[in-house]
Amino acid sequence: MVSQSKIVPAFLGGFICIYGLVSGFVKERLFLSEALVAMVFGIIIGPQAINVVDPRDFVSIDSFTREFARYVIAIQVMAAGITLPRRYIVRKWRTMSVLLGPVMIVMWLVTAAIIHLMFEISFKQALLIASCAAPTDPILANSVVKGRYAEANVPKNVRDALSAESGINDGFGLPFLYFALYLLNESFSTGHAIGKWFYWIWCYNILLSVVIGIVVGYVARKLLRWAESYDLIDKESFLAFSIGLAVFIVGILQLIRSDDVLCCFIAGHAFTWDDWFREETKDAHFQEVLDGLINVTFFIYFGTIIPWHQFNNAELVIAPWRLIVAAIMVLLLRRLPIVVLLTRLTPAFRNYRQSMFAGWFGPIGVGAIFFAEIVLEEIEHEPEHFHLRSREIIVPIVSFLIFSSVVVHGITLPLVYIGKVVRTRSRSISS
Repeated sequence: MVSQSKIVPAFLGGFICIYGLVSGFVKERLFLSEALVAMVFGIIIGPQAINVVDPRDFVSIDSFTREFARYVIAIQVMAAGITLPRRYIVRKWRTMSVLLGPVMIVMWLVTAAIIHLMFEISFKQALLIASCAAPTDPILANSVVKGRYAEANVPKNVRDALSAESGINDGFGLPFLYFALYLLNESFSTGHAIGKWFYWIWCYNILLSVVIGIVVGYVARKLLRWAESYDLIDKESFLAFSIGLAVFIVGILQLIRSDDVLCCFIAGHAFTWDDWFREETKDAHFQEVLDGLINVTFFIYFGTIIPWHQFNNAELVIAPWRLIVAAIMVLLLRRLPIVVLLTRLTPAFRNYRQSMFAGWFGPIGVGAIFFAEIVLEEIEHEPEHFHLRSREIIVPIVSFLIFSSVVVHGITLPLVYIGKVVRTRSRSISS
C-alpha cells in the first residue's frame, strides 16, 4: 500500500500547479473563491469520494485541526491588520463598536435560537455551538475584499470595514465561547461561571492580548525601521517579517495561555500604524502568495475531514434536512437583518445597499472549526462536568455550517455577475 506521506504531497502539489494555471480565469472571470475550489478538490480526493487521502490515517484529527487552524487564522488576521489604512480602528471606532458589539451579539443569539429550534437541544448548548459561528472569516471574506472584482465593484469603505471586522472578531469570539462553556460546566455555579468569565477571559485573555499586541507591534515597527535605515535587512527577510511576527506571537501567547488570534490582529495593525510597512510592501506579493498556499492547503484538508457520516444521526437528532434548513436560516438571518437595521449607526456603510452587501458577506470558515476544536479540548479536560451531547453534536453542525458558507458565499459573486449581465442585456434589448 502506498504511504499517505507520498500521496498527500503529490495531490497537493498537483492541485496547486494545475489550479495555478487557470487561477486567473477562475477568480477573475468565473469569480469563484479559491476556498470553494480547494474544498471541492478535498472532497473529491477524500474518503467519501475516490478515497486516496484520509488524514485520519496519519494524524490526530482534533489536535492537528486545532493547531493548523490556529496558525492559518493568525497569519490571516495579521495580514488583515497590516493591510488596513493607518489608525483605522481608532478612526472608525463607531463602526467597529457596532460590528463587534450589537451585531456580533445578535449573530450569536440568532444562530443559537436556530440551532436550539432545529436540533432540540438546550439553549445553553445552542449558545456554545453558535459561538463558533459568531465570528466572520477573513479568508472567505477575501473574495469581496481583494481582487479585480472587489476593487471594481466593492467600495473601499466597505472592503476596509469587512477586512477589519473579520480580522478582529476571530479573536473577539472567545468571550462568547467561554460564556456558554462556563455556564454548561456542571461544577460551576452561575456566579462562579460569570466571575471566571470576567477575570480570566476579559481581563487575562482579551485585555492582556490587546496590550501585548500593541507593544509587540510598536517595538517590531521601530526595530524594522531601524534595521532598514541602516541597511541591515535584505528584501526577502523584510517581506517575510510579518509572517515571522505572527508565528512568534502565537508561540508566546500560547505559553502564557492568552488570546493569540486577537493579539496577532492588534500587533499587525500597530505594526503598520503609520502606513510605512504597508506602503513599502504594496507592490510585493510575497505575503499574498504564502497566504494563498496556506489557505488552499487548509480548505483541501477541510474537504477531506468533513464528517459526512455524522450528518444523519437519529440519536443526536441530526438529519440532512435539519442541517440544510438550519444552514439556510443561519445564512439568511444570522447577520443580514441586524446589519441593515443598524445602517444609520454604522458610518462605514453609506447607504442600505452597502449594508445589505456587508450583511450578506459574513462568512463562516476557519475560525468556526478552530473554536469547535477549542471546545472539544476544554471538554476533554473535564469530561465529567459536561453533558455528553455537548461534545458529540458540535462538530457535525459546525462543519456543515462551514461547508454551506463556503459553497453559498463562494458562488455569490458569479450569481451577482450573471445578474448584472442579464439586466444589462435586457435593457439593451428593450431600448
